[in-house]
Amino acid sequence: MDSRVPSALELPQPLEPHPRDSWRGLGEEEQHLLSSTAAVQTLANVIRPCYGPHGRQKLLVTAKGETVCTGHAAAILRALELEHPAAWFLREAAQTQAENTGDGTSFVVLLTEALLEQAEHLLKAGLPRSQLREAFAAATAEALSALPSLAIRSLGPLEDPSWALYSMMNTHALSHADYLTKLVANACWASRELDGSFRAERVGVCALQGGSPEESCLLPGLAMAGKLCGQITTVLNGATVALFACPFGPASPNAPATARLSSPADLAKFRKGNEQLIEKQVSQLAAMGINVAVVWGDIDEKTLTLADKYRMVVIQARSRAQLIYLSEVFGTPLLTGLLPPQKPGRCQSVYRQELGEDGAIVFEWECTGTPALTVVLRGATIQGLRGAEQAVYHGIDAYFQLCQDPRLIPGAGATEMALAKMLSDKGSKLEGPNGLAFLAFARALRSLPKTLAENAGLVVSDVMAKMSGVHQTGNFLIGVGAEGIINVGHEGVWDTLMAKAQAFRAATEVVLELVTVDEIVMAKKSG
Repeated sequence: MDSRVPSALELPQPLEPHPRDSWRGLGEEEQHLLSSTAAVQTLANVIRPCYGPHGRQKLLVTAKGETVCTGHAAAILRALELEHPAAWFLREAAQTQAENTGDGTSFVVLLTEALLEQAEHLLKAGLPRSQLREAFAAATAEALSALPSLAIRSLGPLEDPSWALYSMMNTHALSHADYLTKLVANACWASRELDGSFRAERVGVCALQGGSPEESCLLPGLAMAGKLCGQITTVLNGATVALFACPFGPASPNAPATARLSSPADLAKFRKGNEQLIEKQVSQLAAMGINVAVVWGDIDEKTLTLADKYRMVVIQARSRAQLIYLSEVFGTPLLTGLLPPQKPGRCQSVYRQELGEDGAIVFEWECTGTPALTVVLRGATIQGLRGAEQAVYHGIDAYFQLCQDPRLIPGAGATEMALAKMLSDKGSKLEGPNGLAFLAFARALRSLPKTLAENAGLVVSDVMAKMSGVHQTGNFLIGVGAEGIINVGHEGVWDTLMAKAQAFRAATEVVLELVTVDEIVMAKKSG
């Protein structure tokens, strides 16, 4: 391959994904990069319509056969069946971004796709692969170093965080955003430690179907949806909790078993022995001080009667996920049989809080390091509750980031356009691979506000022309709104600097790794 470095004028313009015929004449290593680009483009095409506050939603059919309506990229990525290693690699990076910051999943996917497309153009124009990687690394470092200069606002230590959380929670799937934002802001503010720090696990989220979003509220401690099964419904002082991932009753054998009974006396003896075993197990739980049992499984009536006898609250959880979360909060293991835990969970009180026609089970503590408040969400539909729940988690994660780094940068694509201008200005003055990479990086960044405009149903060429013109004057607060360009400072559209920086790193690390791939080796499938 010709090692001559082309000038910026010789570079091809952005094109649609290339057919395989265009790969002819390229080396085998370059073809591997192009196949990765095609796989990432396919993944990005799925996510792109969901990007931004005006993005659309998708109907997902999960592996369990459930139909879910969502516009959240993290949920969509989890549901996709991927085969190409590059797509797997990108999904892992995007999901890590979602786990660490709660936001930026779509950003990672779309920026990775745009950068790989630009890398493809540079590769076809004759830039050697090793120089391409070094030049992209330099452009990445320049963008990350320039990013903090755009942080013109910050959240004060005694300031109400509602204004900062609103734009991060106001997604296209959320109704009553103002009310829920204030609810989350109050929960986060009240759950701070004495030194002003904040831990996300201090705020729980509970979704209860029924009612309206205005009936959402805050409850002390940890609230969960569940069913109280016995006559004992409250522990007001000194609750000791055991978690059972099994039926609350006689154990079911793992292997088929048949009791051989030759007479009515044998049957009576068998039943009596079984009842004695259950009573012994429940009495052992009571002897260990267990007075709250949370069960994911069926509840046996006779066993429940014994629990009432020993003054034990029995709660039937709605899902295994609830039980796993309680296990993490209490620091006690899930039990697969009615045996006392070595380390039971402890809290101050357990009771039921009535909420309209429904209710929530509340676990309340008086010590630090435990859930302080729960945001209880109400809504008529499961889909609406899922969207609200995701938005609340975004708000909690955003507040956690702001407690670590209070700086905020312009949202709505304004930051991407500002960085694109900086890189373009510097790239036009540089010679060699770095100049080309800076210009390519700028083109990739401009694709993100372009996608926002497309999803908002705007005339993309007009919006991009107006944004570019204003940004050229030095005003980097202009972004994409519902009806055209907006001043994000006036509209209050902000992103946390921490989340944006991590998303930049995640996307560019994927690109730099894929650029170094010289071969895709697939292990032979077994069977």
